[in-house]
Amino acid sequence: MKSCFVLIVEDEALIAMHIKAILQDEGYCVFLVNNVDDAISCIEKESIALVLIDIHLNKDKDGVSLGKYLLQLDRIPYIYITSYIDKETLDRVKETRPYGYIVKPFKDIDVITSTSIVLNNYKYKEIDILRKKEVPNDFIPYRLKEVIAYINENIEQKLEIDELASKSQWKRHHFMKMFTKYVHVSPYQYILTRKIEKAKILLVDTAIPLNQIAYELGFKSYANFSNAFKKNCNMTAENYRKRFQKK
Repeated sequence: MKSCFVLIVEDEALIAMHIKAILQDEGYCVFLVNNVDDAISCIEKESIALVLIDIHLNKDKDGVSLGKYLLQLDRIPYIYITSYIDKETLDRVKETRPYGYIVKPFKDIDVITSTSIVLNNYKYKEIDILRKKEVPNDFIPYRLKEVIAYINENIEQKLEIDELASKSQWKRHHFMKMFTKYVHVSPYQYILTRKIEKAKILLVDTAIPLNQIAYELGFKSYANFSNAFKKNCNMTAENYRKRFQKK
């Protein structure tokens, strides 16, 4: 996975530039900051695929605090790069559940292999999550299960609530109420979520143009698809493809 964005959070300039050079030679686009606040700002603005974090930064907030932020964010993997291996530091680090831990001094190959493996594993974790999502549990009324199955089988089509209510043999208002009660989201949100999930798979597994994906999934326009995707995924469809598409 090359040409994706990697963020380095390191306050020792020579080490930071060394890591940057290693990753750029491997084809990654690299951002470089020296404190947690700038790191969070970069994460919010850019489609960061991986963060490499020094633990002891010369600021009020250390790298572990950034790890806690990323753990809560739950959409970007991160690796610590540090010279500290004492029990107290390791115990703090474990609480943030990092994807890797590189000890200084390191060899170039340590950075290269750790970065490649973490990005690869995280990519397949994302896709596996999408493909393993299941329709809700067995307590759902049978007629509602049939509607959900119909939605999933026809997610590329334009699905109307009146049509779905008719298939359930309930009146529109009762159908909306029952769907939300058992599925925990409205029919509109369920359909949109499934369309976005399908779009993610098409973005990763195919080279179909974005406007064609929008058309095939029944969106009113490419702009409508683009806005919905960005709102649901916190990144554009184009950046999602760059980050996760199989090479």
